[in-house]
Parts: sequence; C-alpha cells; structure tokens
Amino acid sequence: MAGKPGSERSFADRLNYLYATVTKPDGGEYSDAEVSQGASQLGEPISASYLWQLRKGKKTNPTLRHVETLRKFFGVSVEYFSDDDVADRVEAQLAELKREQERLAEIAGRDSVKLMALRAGELTPDRFRMVSQLVDAVYRDQLASGGK
Repeated sequence: MAGKPGSERSFADRLNYLYATVTKPDGGEYSDAEVSQGASQLGEPISASYLWQLRKGKKTNPTLRHVETLRKFFGVSVEYFSDDDVADRVEAQLAELKREQERLAEIAGRDSVKLMALRAGELTPDRFRMVSQLVDAVYRDQLASGGK
C-alpha cells in the first residue's frame, strides 16, 4: 500500500496519525488491543502485535482486508492510506474535528455550564424549549456581533 511516487508518509505515519487524532469518547488514544478488538467486531481480526508492527514500520504491506478494516474503524476512506491528496484532505478535516471536540470538552467542563445543564434537565418540556430558544437567540446574536 505504498503512496504515490515520492510520497514521504509511510503507512505507519498515516496509521499513527489516525491513532493520535481519532480518539475515544474520553479523548484518550486507542491502544493496539482496543483497535484489535474493534477490528474483530468488524469481522476482520487483526492482532495487537500486528498493529504494533504496522505502526512501527516493521510490517509495511498490509492486506487489503486489513486496510479496509482499519478504514472502517477510524472512519476514513481506503484511499487515505495510499493517496497523498486524499490523506491531506482527511487530515485537515480530522484536525478541525479534533479542535472542535477539544473546544466543546472545555466548554462542557465549566462548572457554570454543568449547573445550567442540570437545571435545564429539571424543567418541564415547554420551559426547556423556551430556554433553548433563548440560548439559540443569544448565540446567534453573539455570532452576528463577531463572537463578542
């Protein structure tokens, strides 16, 4: 699964980028054992030791079935592993997604946001809808004024 001629990113580089960028819901990086378990659930077992070898560049030519399984697990196109242009686009999208996830996690971690969410959860459906509409209106106003 070599890239285009002259490609500087190896399969290992691309796979390691996915490990670092496509993280678990808690933000942690998947282990080889977790990816192995996920691959098995997708119907194509890949051992944790083989994943380690792929990541270290000790194995450089995975089967198409393994590439397809890794593609599914990490949510990328199969071309990500072989086409530099596709890899560039995917990595830009993943980087943006990771920044947004970090921003949302930071917001969700604020005590004031947690308190607001707890209180909102106690409202009747009608009053919850009213608060939600108010928050949406204030947010749109903030965006219109340049985020200030």
